[in-house]
Amino acid sequence: MTSRDKVAAHRARLRAQGMRPVTLWVPDMRSPKFAAEAKRQCVLANNSPYAAQDQAWADSMAEWNID
Repeated sequence: MTSRDKVAAHRARLRAQGMRPVTLWVPDMRSPKFAAEAKRQCVLANNSPYAAQDQAWADSMAEWNID
């Protein structure tokens, strides 16, 4: 069985289970442009009058246990 056949069979099994394929594009976090934009947004957030409240919310979410 070729790799193409294996992939086709795998996809057929998933479709039989009611699944469908989707393509998802996400930002390239290795890109210098991404790093510069992330830094720019962090500086804005840190200089916001709501920075302490925002950080408290983020901390509370980090401690949230979903188990």
